[in-house]
This record gives sequence, structure tokens and C-alpha cells, in this order.
Amino acid sequence: MTQPSPSAEPLNVHALRASCSNCSMHQLCLPMGLGENDMARLDQIIGRRRKVPRDGHLYRMNDPFTNLYAIRLGHFKTCQVNAGGEQQITGFQMTGELLGMDAISTDRHHCDAIALEDSEVCEIPFPRLEELFGTMPTLLRHFHRMMSQEITREQNVMLLLGNMRAEQRFAAFLVNLASRYLTRGYSSTHFQLRMSREDIGNYLGLTIESISRLLSKFKKQGLLKVNNRQIELLDLPTLKAMAVGSDVCA
Repeated sequence: MTQPSPSAEPLNVHALRASCSNCSMHQLCLPMGLGENDMARLDQIIGRRRKVPRDGHLYRMNDPFTNLYAIRLGHFKTCQVNAGGEQQITGFQMTGELLGMDAISTDRHHCDAIALEDSEVCEIPFPRLEELFGTMPTLLRHFHRMMSQEITREQNVMLLLGNMRAEQRFAAFLVNLASRYLTRGYSSTHFQLRMSREDIGNYLGLTIESISRLLSKFKKQGLLKVNNRQIELLDLPTLKAMAVGSDVCA
């Protein structure tokens, strides 16, 4: 495929427009539940597909808000700097999810969004999306559902960090990943951790040593197999029980 010239666009951006109707993730993203005509109208406002290399920033804290970003391929993490000046990971996002909703109220982003691997997003200019909301109630309702899911996810993280034992936190983290991969048509019991153990520890409020110990403990208990970043969940029901506070494997 011919590469765009430097004067036209940065090399990490495809000139090709995104097409919601041709995307395998459209049933998880904004187009979910839209008819053919409404899908075509949404297609018209999608700006472009943008590639973000591993460890690259999609946006940074305090950047002005112009677009929402639908993850077409890959995984991201979002992070903020806490009062002590340390980086705190606030979430991990995957294909079919939206990034950038944090900036809607203030017109500036409240976190950094960093690719965990070579990834690709669809840029959705928010002012044009707002125009569609007025004439496409199905799109507006689905957007509200996505925002509600994001709020619920943040509340669950607060609960995770505030009240759970280390084993429960890690079990809940694995169960959450399993559920999200299943929704996307992938295996819920065999997947690769796209984030490092250090990132997982940061997110869960645990040290990297604690994450390594938990992996070893769960492995000895027959709950999972580990091969570098490849994880196979051998006893998902027990992990789910642990995640909700059962003492099955305490």
C-alpha cells in the first residue's frame, strides 16, 4: 500500500477513512443497534484510522479535546499523576471500547492514553457526533450506556483498591479480562496479558513482587497456567467466587 507523503499526514496515520459497517467490532462500539442508513451517516463523520505504536501516546493529560477514539485494534492503558508525583494506572482498554470520554466536561484530557502494543483507533470528531445525537436517538442511548459502563468500571476499581485482599483483587482482574475477551468472541480462558506485571501491580495497588507471588500461588492451586504472558485459566468458577469475596481458596 502506498504510504502517505510526510507533507500530507504523519506516518502513524492512515489516510483511509474508517468504515463502521466493515469493522468486526462494530457490535461493541458506537454503531451497535444502528440501522443501515444510520450506520452510513455515522461513517461519514469518522475522520480517519490512526496508528499508535507500542508505548506511544494517543493523547496526554491537558491536551485539548477534539475527538473520541474507538479502539479498532490493540490495547491501551490510561494513567494519571497522583499527588505524590507518581504515575497511577487508572484502566486498561481494548478493542471495541472508547477512549477520550474523560475530557467531555472540561474540553481537556484528564489522563494519558498509551498503547500497550501497536494499535489502531478510529477518530470520531465529537462536535460532529453531538450533531448526530440530535437526530439519532438510538446512537445517543448507546453512547449513554457506554458512559454508564465507564462510570461503573471506575467505581469497581475504587472498590477493588479499597476493600479487597490481594488475592481477591487479582482474581477480579483476571475474571474481568476473561469476560471482556469473551464478549469480543475470543477465548475467556486462554489469552495473553498485554500489560506488564509492573503495570498490573500499579493498577491493583500491589507490588510487582506481589503479582509474581500471586501468579505462583494461583498456579500451585491449579487455578491457572502461566507461560511468560500467556495465561490459561483452569478454574474460572473458583476465580469468580474469589472475585466476589468467597474464601474458597483463601
